[in-house]
Amino acid sequence: MAESRGPARTITAAEPVPANRLRAVDQRSSVTEVISFVLVLLIDKVFSCTLKTIAWSEPVVRRQIRRQILALALPIAISNLLERAVNIIDIFLVGGLGAPSIAAVGLAQLMVFFVMSLIQGVTLGTLVVVAQLWGAKKREEAAQTAYQSVILGLTLAAVFSLMGIALGRQGSLLLGAEGEVVSIADGYLLLIFSFFVFAVLVSILSAILQGTGDTRTPMLAILMINVLHVVIAYPLIYGRLGFPQIGVKGAALAIGLSELAGAIFLLVKAIQKGLIAPSFKPELTRSVLWVGFPISLDRILQNMGQILYAKAVLLYGTITYAAHQVGLAIEALSFMPGAGFAIAAATAVGQSLGAKNLARAKIENYEANRLAVIVMTGMGLIFFFFPYLLLRAFTSDPEVIRLGSLFLKIVAVMQIPLAITMVLSGSLKGAGDTRYLVLVTLAGMWVVRLPIAFILAMVLHMGIAF
Repeated sequence: MAESRGPARTITAAEPVPANRLRAVDQRSSVTEVISFVLVLLIDKVFSCTLKTIAWSEPVVRRQIRRQILALALPIAISNLLERAVNIIDIFLVGGLGAPSIAAVGLAQLMVFFVMSLIQGVTLGTLVVVAQLWGAKKREEAAQTAYQSVILGLTLAAVFSLMGIALGRQGSLLLGAEGEVVSIADGYLLLIFSFFVFAVLVSILSAILQGTGDTRTPMLAILMINVLHVVIAYPLIYGRLGFPQIGVKGAALAIGLSELAGAIFLLVKAIQKGLIAPSFKPELTRSVLWVGFPISLDRILQNMGQILYAKAVLLYGTITYAAHQVGLAIEALSFMPGAGFAIAAATAVGQSLGAKNLARAKIENYEANRLAVIVMTGMGLIFFFFPYLLLRAFTSDPEVIRLGSLFLKIVAVMQIPLAITMVLSGSLKGAGDTRYLVLVTLAGMWVVRLPIAFILAMVLHMGIAF
């Protein structure tokens, strides 16, 4: 199908950059450098990046850019890790209630992730457009874009909250959950979607701040959310300190209240910094949607694939699904730093392209890739050699630990490809070329992963390891 030309836009920096062939090869000796070279070859589609640009750049420039990437990525990585920790902590805290509670919370979180994917286009589209306007010194337009994105996000959040409250139970049944798992998940989802608007507000306000280069304030907000979450959740789950014992509902209520506090904190900070300016300029919202719609479509396809994959795992029983969820929670320890480097790449590349400094954008992409590979390789080694210690922190169920150990060893060997995928995706987003990502997701998830999973599970009846 032919691609639409899209609406008229005033922000030309959001256009994808045409690619040229590589014309030189910069030989590297270490494994990390070889991997980074492959990354540059792949990202050539976006930046017309040649290795000459990197090889001929001054070492002091590369060191300065490396420090910039780290300065952006570290708070983002911590923020993402802490944001994901909200869900990890839920799994951890309800672990004492048994496998059905773990499975129910994991299943409910999967559905929430899917709904959030419908908002992520606005979030990441806002980050990219704000970053490019900020780099172009168009600060007033950046603030106006931020305001309109907040309004759009809140409107969508209200609609999806009502849908989530009405259809949560049907979603659990559709995924194959039964009996106690459905009942537990239903109560959890009711509370989560009641506070969903605040989760969306935290996400969009964080993107606005990150687009301007302020990655520290969102990190502080997420840290506050996590602390409040633990303080509120534990007494409510287990009935401590005079509070009633309400089980997994206590975990959901704690998330909602802590995200309410985080949203207020970020909104106050954004207003104090002058990052939100009331306006109504349809062309600014169109620019966000032009970049963001493919991101939403990509996330929808990805999360729909994850949901169907979860359905395949559920065919092996509640214990197996619980092990899968605990394994995913632990794996987040690695892909959250990777996501930090990806967002850092999107921010840095977006600002450089907004300033029309293509050479700097090339090097920023290269350095972000190198750093992500190093960090996630280290995490993969930990997953492979110490799975028991990690899993034992979440559960004492021996079968969950056995299956979870197998899961962690498998994902350990995938850390380098995951790092490559995440950072390249971030760089593409920063350049405004988000449509290519949809094709990648279609190929990876829907052409390869899901068909193979269901053939192995339902046709060949092979074990969960396959």
